[in-house]
Amino acid sequence: MIPDFNEYVKARVDKLARLRELGKNPYENRVKRDLSAAEFRQKHAGLLEGGERDENAIFSVAGRVKLLRIMGKAAFATIEDQSGALQLFLSKSEIDEYDEIKKLLDVGDIVQSSGYGFVTKTGELSVHAKSIEILTKSIRPLPEKFHGVQDAELRSRRRYLDLIMNPSARDNFALRSKIVSQTRNFFESNGFLEVETPMLHPIPGGANAKPFVTRHNALGVDRYLRVAPELYLKRLIVGGFEAIYELNRCFRNEGMDSTHNPEFTTIEFYWAYRTYEDLIVLTEKFFASLRAALNASELNFKGHAISLSAPFARYGYDEALNKIGGVPVEALEDREKLAAIARENGVEVKSEHTIGAIKAELFDALVERKLINPTFIVDFPIEISPLARRNDKNPRLADRFELFIGGYEIANGFSELNDPIDQFERFKAQVAAKDAGDEEGMYMDEDYITALSYGMPPTAGEGIGVDRLTMILLGLDTIREALLFPAMKQEQKEEN
Repeated sequence: MIPDFNEYVKARVDKLARLRELGKNPYENRVKRDLSAAEFRQKHAGLLEGGERDENAIFSVAGRVKLLRIMGKAAFATIEDQSGALQLFLSKSEIDEYDEIKKLLDVGDIVQSSGYGFVTKTGELSVHAKSIEILTKSIRPLPEKFHGVQDAELRSRRRYLDLIMNPSARDNFALRSKIVSQTRNFFESNGFLEVETPMLHPIPGGANAKPFVTRHNALGVDRYLRVAPELYLKRLIVGGFEAIYELNRCFRNEGMDSTHNPEFTTIEFYWAYRTYEDLIVLTEKFFASLRAALNASELNFKGHAISLSAPFARYGYDEALNKIGGVPVEALEDREKLAAIARENGVEVKSEHTIGAIKAELFDALVERKLINPTFIVDFPIEISPLARRNDKNPRLADRFELFIGGYEIANGFSELNDPIDQFERFKAQVAAKDAGDEEGMYMDEDYITALSYGMPPTAGEGIGVDRLTMILLGLDTIREALLFPAMKQEQKEEN
C-alpha cells in the first residue's frame, strides 16, 4: 500500500481503476502538445482586442488541473504548465465522453486538451475544448487551492509540492538558474576556462571546515567529501593554466541555519599574474553583470534597500572592528583587552585563541550583521588566513578580502600564498591547532607543498557562495529557499 493511504486517496484510486475499465491508460505516454499555455495566449491575443475566433484552428495544450468548476452540462478547468495558466471550457455538446470525464477528473490531474481559442463572457481568453484526456491521474489531493503551501518546513521537505502550488517558487529557481548561467557567461567572456576537480579527497583541504568522511571500498581507504576545490585548482595554476574557474558542490559537516547548508554550491576562480586588488575590480564588474541580467539596480533584502552600484565600500579589518564594531584602537593588539571585550559580548574565548582568532570572533559578533550595502573588508589577520599571501609591508596581515552584502559574507578572495616553505609552516600550525581540539583545522597536504615547490606564479583566487548570492539577489529569507532540496531532518512518522 502507498504511504498515507486514506479515504481521499482511496476515492481517487477507485477513479483510476474506472479509467482502466474504460480502456484508458491513467498514465499515458502518448502526448501531442502543439502550444504551451503562454504560446496559446500569445497566438490568440488578438481575440482580446475584438478579433474573430477561428473554430477550425485547433491546437492541443497540456498541463496540471489547478481549478475545476463543474456546472452540469458544462465545466471550466484551469490548467497550468511551466509557462503559466490557461482556462479550458468543457461542454457536454462538444465532448463525447463528457459525463465520464466529469466523474473522473480531479484537481491535480495532468490532462491534454484540443480546441480553439475564444473569449468568455467575463473576458477571459480560454480554450473551447473539443476533446480532453487524462494523461496522469493524481491519486493524492493537492493542498487547499487558494493559499497554496504556506508551511516553510513542508515547502522545503516536499519541494515538488511547493513548485506545484507556488508559481513564485518556480520563478525563483528559474532565476537561480539564470544567475548560474550568467556567472558562467561572465567568467568565460573574461577569458576563464571552466574545469572540474575531484569531489572525493584523500585529505580535506582548502578551507577551515569539518569534513564528511566516507569509505572507498575498492581502495580500502577513507575519503573525504570536498570542503573546497581550492588546492586542486591551484595545482592547475602550477601546471600552466592562467585563468580557471569551477562551479562546484562542497560539503561541510557542520551546523545548519538560515545561511548554512551542509551541501552547497560555490564558484571558485584563480587568476595568474594578478593580485587580490584585481579581484576586487573583477568582482564589482561581476555584480554589475548580474544586476544587468536580472534587470535590478536595487535589491530589497530583509527590509533593507541595497544598491549594487560600484565602487563598493571598503574597510580594513581593524578599522571595521573599531569604527563599526566599537572596539577601542588600543585593544586591537592587546590579547587580554580583546578577550575581555569578547566575553562582555558573550563570545567564548579559549586558551589557544590567538589575537587574530579573537578578532575574528568579535568581527562575527559586532561587525558582520551591520554590513548591509556591499562592503569589502581587507587586511585580514594572518592567523585566520592560512592559504593567503602575507602583506609585504605588514607580515601580520594577509593580502585578503571578504565581500559582505545584507549582513552576510558572500565572497572570499586573496593573493595566493605561493611560498612552499611558508605554506608548510602554516599547515604545521593548522595541524597543531587540530591536535589541540580544533575540528576545523586543516590537514597537512604534502602533495600540495610538492606542487608549490615546482613554482606557482603570482596568483589571486576567490570563492563566491552561489546559494547566499541567490538569497541576496532574490530577497529570500533563508538559504532553504535558494536550494531545491535543502538538508532536512528525517521526517518522523506517527505510529498508529
